[in-house]
Amino acid sequence: MKNTYFDLIEQSYYFPQEGFDLKDDFLAFQGISLKYLINKYGTPFRFIYLPRIGDQIKKARNLFNRVIKKNSYKGKYHYCYCTKCNHFSHVIGEALKHNVDLETSSAFDMDLIMNLYKDKKIGKDRIIIHNGYKTDEHLRKIVQLQEFGFKNTITVCDSMSEIERLIKFANGKKMKIGLRMAINEESQSSYYTSRLGIRHTEMLDFFIKSIKDNDKVEFKMLHFFVDSGIKDSLYYWGEFQRALKLYTELKKHSKSLDSFNLGGGFPIRNHLGFEYNYEYMISEIIANIKHACEREGIEEPHLYTEFGRYTVGESGAIIFKVLEQKQQNDTESWYIIDNSLMNTIPDAWSIHEKFILLPVNKWNNEYKRVNIGGISCDHSDYYNSEDLNQEVLLPTYADNDPEPLYLGFFHTGAYQDAISGYGGIKHCLIPSPKHVIIDRDEKGNFFDYVYRNEQSADEMFKILGYNK
Repeated sequence: MKNTYFDLIEQSYYFPQEGFDLKDDFLAFQGISLKYLINKYGTPFRFIYLPRIGDQIKKARNLFNRVIKKNSYKGKYHYCYCTKCNHFSHVIGEALKHNVDLETSSAFDMDLIMNLYKDKKIGKDRIIIHNGYKTDEHLRKIVQLQEFGFKNTITVCDSMSEIERLIKFANGKKMKIGLRMAINEESQSSYYTSRLGIRHTEMLDFFIKSIKDNDKVEFKMLHFFVDSGIKDSLYYWGEFQRALKLYTELKKHSKSLDSFNLGGGFPIRNHLGFEYNYEYMISEIIANIKHACEREGIEEPHLYTEFGRYTVGESGAIIFKVLEQKQQNDTESWYIIDNSLMNTIPDAWSIHEKFILLPVNKWNNEYKRVNIGGISCDHSDYYNSEDLNQEVLLPTYADNDPEPLYLGFFHTGAYQDAISGYGGIKHCLIPSPKHVIIDRDEKGNFFDYVYRNEQSADEMFKILGYNK
């Protein structure tokens, strides 16, 4: 009996499933033939499927608004996109088509906001949340943005001193601010309390002494963020309840406070067996906030989320070709791909993030356990742990097979280019792969184009100072 890779997947998961199917024995992603893309562009290449961004935004927004209506919740919901997750103009432009607000985290983000305004992608009424630690340059640019006419900017202060510096640079102009609550990290963390934000035990006293009667700031928002995400766990609900309690305490002392920022954290599908009840989590969040506000006799706040990975993660993928298979001992087999995993998918290498890994072809071949190796000279340039039994199982193939085996890492649209640095100098001078954009027209027909070709040697040598 032949146990094929298709049999393995079909028996382990529901397949086909959302986003993935087989067409003519080749994998299709979001209904698009990967065989067509490989034949057109070769490998390796990275692509972004823009319509998936809108799908994610609409899904979350519709669920929040549905639950808000069901619970007669009086606050409004605001969906913010985190620019740091993927800064490309085509990505942010696609998100802005769905009227998202923006969350920024660096001084250069202020220049990005101005570029979006000049390109007529946003107006001065757009809500902009300024997060992260802020240098003096960052604070000056935030003030300049408000002076230019952006009236709905909220500076979420990361420390007590940040407010003092903001007031100094504002030169008497009243600034809308938020406060970020420092969370307690999970038990396995290397430290107990996040470096980001202000300790919750100090925040109320600080507000009363320094903000409540300060006519130079308008306190609008309490912000908290759990790095491991919005999960149905004792840890998440503990931090959520602590932040909610702090909000109710602050609201009793502040008429202007009207917004509760949940930060980011909706998970994305990182394996075929992924299950997450988005509607249940949203229902629990809103019900808890409503109940707390009714109990304390305060108004229900507007709700903000800052979704980065959730917004763009499932839109991206990178396709490799297996160059060679190597049997290095009796039990270990290696598939060597035509680029570096360290360079192209740094999250998998640095923080052991999981992505959906699937072969593009040869699904009717038998399968075996393999390690995937990049072509760099670094021993850490490999991938060998997948959700299925903590190992990578992929189709076998014969060395004389005229058709190569192709592999795809899917849902890589968030952070990978930001972490590895798009273009630039890569480990072993391995070039950044071709970058392809896929979109659909008004009739639903897809079209694709090269955003940027594979990085050239001349481009790298110019950075290194050789081609002056």
